[in-house]
Amino acid sequence: MSHLRLILLAVLSLVSSTLSQPSPPSAILIDCGASAATVITGRRWQPDGDFISAGTSKNVSDQVLDQVLSTVRSFPLTRRRKFCYVVAVSRGWKYTIRTTYFYGGVNGKANPPPVFDQIVDGTLWGVVNTTADYADGLASYYEGVFLAQGKSLSVCVASNSYTASDPFISALEVVRLDGTVYNSTEFGGFGLSLVARHAFGYSGPIIRFPDDEFDRFWEPYSLNSTVPNNRKLEVSGFWNLPPSRIFNTDLRATQVQPLEFTWPPMPLKNSVYYIALYFAHDSDSLDGGGSRVFDVSVNGVTYYKELSVAPAGAVIFASRWPLEGQTTLKLSPRSGSTLPPLINGGEMFELIARGGRTLVRDATALNAIKRSFENVPVDWSGDPCMPKNYSWTGVTCSEGPRIRIVALNLTNMGLSGSLAPEVARLTALSSIWLGNNSLSGSIPDFGSLKLLESVHLEDNRFSGPFPSFFGGVPRLRELFLQNNNLTGQVPSNLLQKPGLELRISGNPFLTQPPR
Repeated sequence: MSHLRLILLAVLSLVSSTLSQPSPPSAILIDCGASAATVITGRRWQPDGDFISAGTSKNVSDQVLDQVLSTVRSFPLTRRRKFCYVVAVSRGWKYTIRTTYFYGGVNGKANPPPVFDQIVDGTLWGVVNTTADYADGLASYYEGVFLAQGKSLSVCVASNSYTASDPFISALEVVRLDGTVYNSTEFGGFGLSLVARHAFGYSGPIIRFPDDEFDRFWEPYSLNSTVPNNRKLEVSGFWNLPPSRIFNTDLRATQVQPLEFTWPPMPLKNSVYYIALYFAHDSDSLDGGGSRVFDVSVNGVTYYKELSVAPAGAVIFASRWPLEGQTTLKLSPRSGSTLPPLINGGEMFELIARGGRTLVRDATALNAIKRSFENVPVDWSGDPCMPKNYSWTGVTCSEGPRIRIVALNLTNMGLSGSLAPEVARLTALSSIWLGNNSLSGSIPDFGSLKLLESVHLEDNRFSGPFPSFFGGVPRLRELFLQNNNLTGQVPSNLLQKPGLELRISGNPFLTQPPR
């Protein structure tokens, strides 16, 4: 996945015109590692304590001009463990997610920046590598568009085997989009990961909120061989709702001849991309009956034929366009066109296949169990099972399209609290191992767990009557309940159950049935 560079000097001044402006509507701005809310260039940043429970707040040692970059949240280097921010959202809406990273030497000046994975819900978004940017004194940002499939979105960083340095994050922004934006994408199956977004012919600071109502970054892109148009145009109703300010400049050929240039400026990996190109111009250029009609091609392949650009503007897009390597755009005038071709803006995203998702019933039940435990593993946030290889500590999940939780093993994890009755809703469980902890209270009814084969609750503080339901669990082969505080009588049908290994010693108030 491509990332984008953010010049530190520009971060604070990106929105110099917004000193009294509010944040974008439905925007959640999280200053990672901060301890208090701040207002920067009119935008309110929240501390991250309400969104994540893992990690450590650290101050960067490098001098920065943007306060948001002065702290990070750092996470322990534990391979294949994810650490997730969980943000409340509206189900069924699309959201822009932007993550920002400025290393600032938080792992020690002698250690290079870490390289790690980035995850949204159950989808592996891509790899975060800020090494080159940090060497140039730059922060890095990543932006994507994802559909909210539930009432929350999780955005996670995750250790892998790329480097031996703790992962971190500087800032997280989640902004709800208008329903029409990028709506040609099948968001049930794909997310969009930003590769490039440019205002062509423009050379000023990044265009963003309030010019762009969703605070998308439009970076400058100019060429010496083109002539900028600095007229202010009145355009509206554009697909994807680009800011009108990007139409104040353009790239155009100096004569009625092809305009050819490299875009985006970096080579692309072999993948499928969403491309949107934006065109408009002033009505004065059409006085006298002139026309501006041209073909658009990408790497020599026709992208759009006979595009006629009018003052009202036009946008052309492709939802799935395969590309690899350096990419060239070419605008070729049609016969009879009297005005040179031009272009105002462009966006390109890589399509990211959405990962699977833990069955909602199972995820809901496991979160209830999490709330009943104290001292849960630090990575118990986000999707319990996905992406594959990033399941929660102690959680084993099934394969295939219907992802279920099939085993819990939190033996000797220092847990306290109680075991929530919602465990009975995890009907795909084959084993529950919670031995050698400090769990207390009664043992909830496991009678609905028809696939359950092994139960280890030994060496805890469970109390109350010995559970009678275990005799009706058909596949049960191991039941270890020793060293608890259970009372009453052991059911005779359990003692006589064929093939069952039963351990109940160390419960001083437990009695055997009469022989």
